Amino acid sequence: MNIRIQAPCPPSPSSAFSPRFHHKTPLILRRVICSSEGGSHVVLQTEGSSDVSNSSVTISKHKRTFGWSKKQSLLKQPLNKDPMPLRALLTSSTQDTSASIVNDGKIGVLLLNLGGPETLDDVQPFLFNLFADPDIIRLPRLFRFLQKPLAQFISVARAPKSKEGYASIGGGSPLRQITDAQAKELRKALYEKNVAAEVYVGMRYWHPFTEEAIEQIKKDGVNKLVVLPLYPQFSISTSGSSLRLLESIFREDEYLVNMQHTVIPSWYQREGYIKAMANLIEKELKSFDRPEKVMIFFSAHGVPLAYVEEAGDPYKAEMEECVDLIMEELERRKIDNPYTLAYQSRVGPVEWLKPYTDETIIELGEKGVKSLLAVPISFVSEHIETLEEIDVEYKELALKSGIEKWGRVPALGCEPTFILDLADAVIESLPYVGAMAVSNLEARQSLVPLGSVEELLATYDSQRRELPAPVTVWEWGWTKSAETWNGRAAMLAVLVLLFLEVSTGEGFLHQWGVLPLQLPMFP
Repeated sequence: MNIRIQAPCPPSPSSAFSPRFHHKTPLILRRVICSSEGGSHVVLQTEGSSDVSNSSVTISKHKRTFGWSKKQSLLKQPLNKDPMPLRALLTSSTQDTSASIVNDGKIGVLLLNLGGPETLDDVQPFLFNLFADPDIIRLPRLFRFLQKPLAQFISVARAPKSKEGYASIGGGSPLRQITDAQAKELRKALYEKNVAAEVYVGMRYWHPFTEEAIEQIKKDGVNKLVVLPLYPQFSISTSGSSLRLLESIFREDEYLVNMQHTVIPSWYQREGYIKAMANLIEKELKSFDRPEKVMIFFSAHGVPLAYVEEAGDPYKAEMEECVDLIMEELERRKIDNPYTLAYQSRVGPVEWLKPYTDETIIELGEKGVKSLLAVPISFVSEHIETLEEIDVEYKELALKSGIEKWGRVPALGCEPTFILDLADAVIESLPYVGAMAVSNLEARQSLVPLGSVEELLATYDSQRRELPAPVTVWEWGWTKSAETWNGRAAMLAVLVLLFLEVSTGEGFLHQWGVLPLQLPMFP
């Protein structure tokens, strides 16, 4: 598949190249320039080398190992400086590129986020929406008809504990209020940069739902849309899930089919985002008596390991590169603290990305770390995972593990540098509205978004595989195959029992008080 740069000018032979490279082949792409009568042009400049495999380009400027083992030191390894970084630049020969872009249509920006329950009564239905998403719980194809019954069971079972967590942070998630404030500040920043755009908020699992935002976009007559997920790094379970929902909405609506749009899949490499994170870390370090002795602890939301190893999710690679870039920025400021990265919020019996946050905190305490600064790296807004999981659970665990001084970097929220950088990202993406651009998932270039939701997902799906069945043939005896099939049979039996419990309202789980006698109907 050829990748073409079509905006803001027609493609030329020099602007088409194949993204497929052989392993260990140096990546040195020539500078591509296309100009239009308006005087603006796009420059895609790529320099340097990388290890490349299986049609995907992964750039890692500094190879680091995250987490701890018996052979690892608490001190990070020195940086291996690379004089030729990968970069994508959008330049203009005029002083106001945006002016020529916005005059021929009404522009909208759609911010995508997870959503959260605003009251305690919202917790169970919110959890149902979350676990009913097949990108969150991936059932085998044969059992996908049980997705909603299973989601109902899990949401009902988890709701009491989740309500306790939300009660401890004020009775609900502040995510909607914060995201609305970010949208307001982004709109203001765009207007100050001479881009008259309306900014909309679409949540995946709670109000305002993505469908609600799309209806408002249609009512307002938007014909040029920039889709901006508020997840710095791309993952199947976050940006991917929201984009799949958008794809299904777009396909069913003639207005949306004809509306030009572009997607910014991830933006963790952007200079403004990196500087904003470094600013917050630098500020919090100053609150410690001895800032140079503080361990910087990056905690990211986890995903099942199979998503990365089997389904090709780029989340882990993007997260590690993001931490690299933040630490490089801190080193330029003469801040050379030890640091590590771990993953939080795992649920269920499957293996998730390691190292786990809770286990890493315990190990750091055992190794003699006394000061720890937690950095929520995959979140741009405060919510249950920062305010309760990190601030309460992990802080308590750290103090019990021998860590004496604890600090936490706040989420970005409406931090000015961050908001201005989002505005720049939107403006830089406008030439690509309605045109195909370089895949962010293949080239790892956050400044060059894809041209549409469908193209993003098609490119992504072409590079990933379905999660395979562990064993495809039966083997007798005490074998891995026998364990696998026994496990499948047990899982099927459990799912059937759960379905009967939830659908009939009767059974041993109700008798034991695990489930309430009256259950809400399935949505």
